[in-house]
Amino acid sequence: MSADVHPPGIDARRLRRIVLVVALLNFAYFFVEFTVALGAGSVSLLADSVDFLEDTGINLLIFVALGWPLARRALMGKAMALVILGPATVAGIEAVRRFADPVAPEVLPVVLASLGAIVVNGTSGWLLAGVRHAGGSLSRAAFLSARNDVLVNVAVIGMAVVTLWTSSGWPDLVLGCAIILIALHAAWEVWEVSEEERLAAKALAGEEID
Repeated sequence: MSADVHPPGIDARRLRRIVLVVALLNFAYFFVEFTVALGAGSVSLLADSVDFLEDTGINLLIFVALGWPLARRALMGKAMALVILGPATVAGIEAVRRFADPVAPEVLPVVLASLGAIVVNGTSGWLLAGVRHAGGSLSRAAFLSARNDVLVNVAVIGMAVVTLWTSSGWPDLVLGCAIILIALHAAWEVWEVSEEERLAAKALAGEEID
């Protein structure tokens, strides 16, 4: 990974427009999926709906912090690595709460909501793919989150199919654990990039002193 946050050909104004659009898309769909998750009784869908709020926050922070110095951006990147863990925490709490008595969620609402989530996350990932290196660890966080969300949405649909076949709530709980693992991996990658930015800022400061 590179700590370069100003690659040639990237327009900062374009990046700001993209992350604002992505933030609004995620914020709008949060309400849709959160409502469906509560009605369908799905732990994994509930965790994914909270993830839309996480993505909203990440992209809004990029919109605000894009002009910040490298060292300050590195600190924000580390904060974003912690933010990514939010949905995993929600899924973990729900998984523990329902572990003793797993209840199968309603399949059709889960599938429909997940298909809509794939459209939103796929669009977000496509928009962010071309600018994922423009904002350092912040834009990296946004792209990784959108990419991982598509994988989670596909997994939720697979879980719904298995639930329909078994009438068991266990697939929903197992997927909650998978969401935790995906979030941990994404958070680690963002932390690594932000650490590179911190070291780059330190090196630049040393050169200025010399």
